[in-house]
Amino acid sequence: MAKIEVFENRKPVLGINSLGRIGKLTLWHHIGRKYFQEIVVNVGRGVGSGLDAIAQLIEKDSTYGSLHRFLYGVNARRLIQVVDEEKGSLLIDGIPVTVLREARNPAEIGWRTRGVDVVVECTGKFSDPTVAADDKGGSIRGHLAGGARVTINSAAFKIKNKALSAPAEAVTLIYGINHTAFDYRKHQVVSAASCTTTGLAHMVKPLLECEATGKILTASMSTVHAVTNSQSILDKTPKSGEKDLRKNRSTLNNIILTSTNAAEALGQVIPEVKNIGFMADSIRVPTSTESLIVLNATFQCRTGRDGKPLPLTAETINTIYRKASENDPERLVLFSEEQNVSADLIGTNAAVVIEGQFNHIRTAFIEVDLSRVPDLPESCLRSLGQSVLRIPVVHAKIFGWYDNEFGSYTNRLGDLTVYIHKSLFR
Repeated sequence: MAKIEVFENRKPVLGINSLGRIGKLTLWHHIGRKYFQEIVVNVGRGVGSGLDAIAQLIEKDSTYGSLHRFLYGVNARRLIQVVDEEKGSLLIDGIPVTVLREARNPAEIGWRTRGVDVVVECTGKFSDPTVAADDKGGSIRGHLAGGARVTINSAAFKIKNKALSAPAEAVTLIYGINHTAFDYRKHQVVSAASCTTTGLAHMVKPLLECEATGKILTASMSTVHAVTNSQSILDKTPKSGEKDLRKNRSTLNNIILTSTNAAEALGQVIPEVKNIGFMADSIRVPTSTESLIVLNATFQCRTGRDGKPLPLTAETINTIYRKASENDPERLVLFSEEQNVSADLIGTNAAVVIEGQFNHIRTAFIEVDLSRVPDLPESCLRSLGQSVLRIPVVHAKIFGWYDNEFGSYTNRLGDLTVYIHKSLFR
């Protein structure tokens, strides 16, 4: 691992690789935030007729409207000026933005010459932290070779060679969950996980921190997820060797079942989850943003002196999230008892919005046949005088909204980016 030095009195300059959905919205976030005094965006190729086309791409958005109105309201005026076509210079709301249009390989972008310390990797193509920086196909580590000190992937890591594990300098962090684990002396490649994992982690953490719900026996999650650019607008022919044919079907006309790595990533940021046997899946629906997590969890009941289960109600669950919202100065978890539909929450600045009116639970008993438990001594069965135990449990179904593009994910990615940059200069 390369030696990391700490430099004082450096102007904060951010690098963003790609102007896809998350890359563009990351630019929006930091233009509004004003922490970075300069931003360098790499698109790696020509776009349209020139820099004015890129300016229009940045300014206008089919989901959130125009940048100036998004930041300042309906009476706001355009914020973008083209300063120098040849140099790729823009001025956006007073922030100098340089657009690079040559290199596609991260190692060839040249962040060092631009004064960039932190790069947010948003292409979705470089998610394997084990690939060498000089790989001909490109690598997330190439940003380090190009001069960046830390690169943050706007997606979960995906290691292709299953015999390998993530190197020591790679870490998965979610702001508000485990972001303080970042160590500038050690970590150079960071994953901000996924939008779904971000929302899910903020739903699970309050449960684990409460005595009444801290013992989760088993859990599963389904996300009713808005479409992404990895899907097809119309039906198309799959690539050679492609196994999931459903991703090639039209996003306009279908509800599409697919997978998510949210369960695996959740265990990386909340280690206790690894013992639960968590399962997760995704259901893609034809909306542009705002998704819904349906969390199913089973808790072991506490019992009173009379042996009867103590009540765990839907109001208990709602109180946990209500307190989580009230006690968090950053309001990463919001609690709502309004009758929301997805469009109501687009752009909401929270990791997750708990749908309090719809949460519900059921108390039941499960029967465990101890004679089928492996390696259980016969003496235990004899001392109990029975082989079947009835254990009181509570099944809970909890709903959480999250804006998978800007409100939930990009804002938390932005929080993490600023935290990491500040850590480099503390």
